[in-house]
Amino acid sequence: MSVARPADVGPRFPGFHPLTQERHWDEATRAAVHGRTDPPAPRFFTPLEQRTAAALVDRLMGQPPAPDGQTVPLVAMIDDRLAQDQTDGWAYETMPTDRQAWRRSLAGLDEDAAARAGRSFAELGEQAQCELIEAVRTWPGDRWHGLPPVPLWSLWTRYAATAFYSHPAAWAEIGFDGPAYPRGYRNLGVDRREGIEVRDAHPAAGAHPGEDAG
Repeated sequence: MSVARPADVGPRFPGFHPLTQERHWDEATRAAVHGRTDPPAPRFFTPLEQRTAAALVDRLMGQPPAPDGQTVPLVAMIDDRLAQDQTDGWAYETMPTDRQAWRRSLAGLDEDAAARAGRSFAELGEQAQCELIEAVRTWPGDRWHGLPPVPLWSLWTRYAATAFYSHPAAWAEIGFDGPAYPRGYRNLGVDRREGIEVRDAHPAAGAHPGEDAG
């Protein structure tokens, strides 16, 4: 699996992947992780909603389409969560249920795309998709297609980021070696690595603006 990075930059942690450690995990942990790498077939989204949702969350997470399909399966993971009605345990009082909000907002993106270009949202180019998404984020009114834009933006980004960073491909990208149970960690401390971890080959890529990458 691979995730988005500049085309001229190699992996930050070459030769490292957390799935090499699955032999140390217990059965429940292994099953949970493999449920993310190989999620079930969609049960919640319709085929049209799947395409719209895929374009939306890929743009939100900066994940370009991969020719070999090796990307984090964000839509499948979100679909599985919605099919099981697994919420965050709280909700904005101005919002409908998460399930309803996803269906209505995806329909809204398709309506906006049709008004703009006579196409579905998924059929637009990436730049046009980003512009429509940005229009929702910066919407001046208190309702966009009947939904409050600020809570909706929170819903989209929470679901997308939760799916992305719970996947081993994202762990490999940031150098996280995955579940430590029941093995545990031994080398705690700044710049101390476990035996399977490798040094960041591109430390500047992980530095924040104004921070010394060392």
